[in-house]
Amino acid sequence: MRSRLLVVMSVLGSSLLFGGWLLSRGMARQVGLSGEQLFDEVVSHVQRFYVDSVSQPELFEKALTGMLDELGDPHTLYLDPDRLKRLTETTSGNYTGLGVQIDVRDGWPTVLAPLPGGPAERAGLQSGDRMVELAGKPTRGLTGEEVRALLRGRIGSSVDAMIERPGVQAPFLVRLTRGEIHRRAVRRSALLADGVGYIDVKVFSDSTQLEVSRTIDSLSRAGMTSLILDLRGNLGGLLAQGVGVADLFLDPGQDIVQIKGRIPEANATLTDQEPQRWPSLPLVVLVDDGSASASEIVAGALQDHDRALVVGRTTFGKGSAQSVFPTAAGGALKLTTAKWFTPSGRSIDRRAHAATDQPADDSGDGTPSFRTEGGREIRGGGGITPDVMAGDTVQSPQELALARALGNRVPQFRDALTGYAIGVKATSAPASPTFQVTAAMRDGLWAVMRQRGFDFDRSVYDDAAPIVSHLIGREVARYAFGAAGEAERSIADDDVISVAESLLAGAKTPADVLAKVASRVSASRR
Repeated sequence: MRSRLLVVMSVLGSSLLFGGWLLSRGMARQVGLSGEQLFDEVVSHVQRFYVDSVSQPELFEKALTGMLDELGDPHTLYLDPDRLKRLTETTSGNYTGLGVQIDVRDGWPTVLAPLPGGPAERAGLQSGDRMVELAGKPTRGLTGEEVRALLRGRIGSSVDAMIERPGVQAPFLVRLTRGEIHRRAVRRSALLADGVGYIDVKVFSDSTQLEVSRTIDSLSRAGMTSLILDLRGNLGGLLAQGVGVADLFLDPGQDIVQIKGRIPEANATLTDQEPQRWPSLPLVVLVDDGSASASEIVAGALQDHDRALVVGRTTFGKGSAQSVFPTAAGGALKLTTAKWFTPSGRSIDRRAHAATDQPADDSGDGTPSFRTEGGREIRGGGGITPDVMAGDTVQSPQELALARALGNRVPQFRDALTGYAIGVKATSAPASPTFQVTAAMRDGLWAVMRQRGFDFDRSVYDDAAPIVSHLIGREVARYAFGAAGEAERSIADDDVISVAESLLAGAKTPADVLAKVASRVSASRR
């Protein structure tokens, strides 16, 4: 025992001596070193003495990542060439491929929807088609990323896909030719009851302003008298496009967003340039905690100028602007260079509110108070707080009970739901996307779940009938009627859209919508 202790002590002692020698060398040479020299010295020590071998490129990459991470800003990061390419595709809406939404269901790549006018739609692909082979290779077990890599390629090149389709006995071969794809910013639009138009904007890419403008014109010709602009789940995109969409609804000279940064070039107030074409159109903007960046600029500007009523849940609070600086290595640095403020002076950024960018709280509920152009009281404090809160933020006890029963088998439940929906498409497709989900349909899904090994109390499933019916309705509409049918179903089932429709009912001008909310607030206070 004593000899083992002596060995341990000798090893520890030599380690301390060796460490002290290194430390003394480092201390002796650090006096008067510049930051660059110190960095080089630390890199040299790691390369020479670290227990594991680390190449110099790896060290520099780790140092770069660590430096940006230490800034504490999740929006500042280095983009390698692949990530930069994906960012460019998102902001431009353009990429080379087949124009098809794919997800892995039951282990197979399954078509959710072909994009309108894309190569996949022209080749005849439909929602629910399984790609069992791609380029002569079996696809079962491939990840979504691996499938997308097989579908991408240069313009004009082709790939063969073996397709299994519900209701078709034998698989068949389809040759798909890749082309230039433009991902539309306006994913859904519709004319609802009583002349209410609906536009769902999913991203602020380089064509968003034009797409929104054209869609409003189209809905107006169809009889639209009021509009719901849905920005829920829209994470933003190009600042110029957010400003452009706000410009559609404001008057020349009205501020849209203030930008404040450290250098003079990063400070500006962007204002409306063009007269609005639909000044009397009543407008409701829908937002939630997935609305960020340019979405918040649009919602904040229209709310501050009393041009629109904002409905939903408080937005994400991404109130900073990033500049992209290309690097010689083919990547780019995405660097936060400024913060955004609404025309009334509200900081959009949640982190900024936690610091010092906002005035002290004067509302009594933890958020600073501001005034719109017309004198209405609105809240700041990070993100855009809606005028009317709508949308569930917590799950019901029945939903929670179902989630507990499913446990870690939620992906398998999703596969069972898709399998059931594809079976309905093949055997007894309903007449329209707004069909009524029956008890027999819920029984049918339960039978599929049992076949796949689900075994829990049926009463838990029955108690969650409303959410189960919602899921069945949307999935069957997707596979039986395609993207348009799913959109129609989703709009019809959306409680937040229903709230917006009720607020727009009978409104002839934007002021009518604001007055309706003011009267509700007054009545609730009484």
